[in-house]
Amino acid sequence: MNAPEFRNRPDTGPPMPTSSISVAMMPPHPGDFVRTEVLEELGLSVAESARILGVREASLSAVLDGAAPLSAEMALRVEKAFDLDLDLLLRMQAWYDVCCIRARADEIAVERYRLTPPRSTGIDRCGIGTDDRAGNSG
Repeated sequence: MNAPEFRNRPDTGPPMPTSSISVAMMPPHPGDFVRTEVLEELGLSVAESARILGVREASLSAVLDGAAPLSAEMALRVEKAFDLDLDLLLRMQAWYDVCCIRARADEIAVERYRLTPPRSTGIDRCGIGTDDRAGNSG
């Protein structure tokens, strides 16, 4: 049995856009993920978790609350202590950072750089005047 063809059917709605699709969903901060999926599941307090990770309670709390980014070092500590993949945590942080900065893109006033062609000096790179090539030299 073949899959139905939907492109020419009028009741399927407009065609899918071919440009990038924007999803207005903010990803969770990796600290929230660590809190809910690891620490709460294990029944650990922030103080106990900080002791296990070898960090200050305030530092861990700031990450878990989303007030501070998850550093590579903290992600490594989480990986070593709780077997959560360092790469996954850092990708989550990067995704979160990208979404945050995209939300603020209008606040950053930078115009695209446009390369302008160089002005002609009348001399090519070999030191010959452009008029000399046309047979106009003396």
